[in-house]
Amino acid sequence: MQRLYFVGVSTAASGIMTIFPAWAEALGLAAEMRGVDLPVHAPAADVRGVISALAADPYAVGALVTTHKAAVWDAASDMFSVLDPWARLCREVSCIAMRDDGLAGWAKDPITARQAYTHLLGEDPWRSGESDVVCLGAGGAGLALAVAILGGKHHPRRFVLADRDFGRLDVSRAALGHLAVRADLELVSVSGPDQAAALVSAAAEGSLIVNATGMGKDSPGSPVGSDVIFPQGAVAWDLNYRGDLAFLNVAAGQQAARGLVVEDGWRYFLHGWTEVIAEVFGVTMSPSVFAQLASIAAEVSGRQQNRAGVSRG
Repeated sequence: MQRLYFVGVSTAASGIMTIFPAWAEALGLAAEMRGVDLPVHAPAADVRGVISALAADPYAVGALVTTHKAAVWDAASDMFSVLDPWARLCREVSCIAMRDDGLAGWAKDPITARQAYTHLLGEDPWRSGESDVVCLGAGGAGLALAVAILGGKHHPRRFVLADRDFGRLDVSRAALGHLAVRADLELVSVSGPDQAAALVSAAAEGSLIVNATGMGKDSPGSPVGSDVIFPQGAVAWDLNYRGDLAFLNVAAGQQAARGLVVEDGWRYFLHGWTEVIAEVFGVTMSPSVFAQLASIAAEVSGRQQNRAGVSRG
């Protein structure tokens, strides 16, 4: 039986562990899932060891990488025979496939980020150029979202990318420097929730406010405190779909008064996994196939999506 690896922090708690067998049956795949957990900021040697084990497994066909996608680039990019342009631009690897000439790696997040945010906001949400994006977290997911949005035809008025890690901001600055950015781009170092909250509160009405830090899933808490003031009519989007979702709980408390849309990362999760499955197994991920898999995932997980409130699953 073929084996698809899942490299994360708490893989056993992910819904994919029950969803993937149902997907494999629907797609006619003779494949199983194997989770591999590494702590946040795992040593480079441990990350490299996981990639070595994957390459040595005769049953392995590939892997999806979540929290450690930038770490895989930093620790093991030299182990890949093929890396796609997005991986080289964003300096991350989120999808791995076994090929005849060795390991192939992709950064799928710019693709899946666009699929998810256009589902949430519409196909061309930045046409008016009046709203902002404040993305808290410049790791793999945050940078990928920035690349997806700023690589498009229309841009928001401002794009603020904030992180505690100066190194991630440097990587983001280099990557975004290759794009024709027409928004007011701000890369901001923040040391705590008060600074992050000030960035959120300064955004224009109707702005997109994103938690791309991993806080609320990979680590507890939220990048902003309960005293943050969201812009009127803003969309609060957490790229997590499980965990304490503290960021979304703060936003939900202001939902009625501020007219907020509050959304978790379930759709982002689905696009992330289906893109990897399509690449690794050679599945054509048409809209109808994606819709079928999304329906299966909702049924298996008991998911109830509520677009008017915090989504749970």
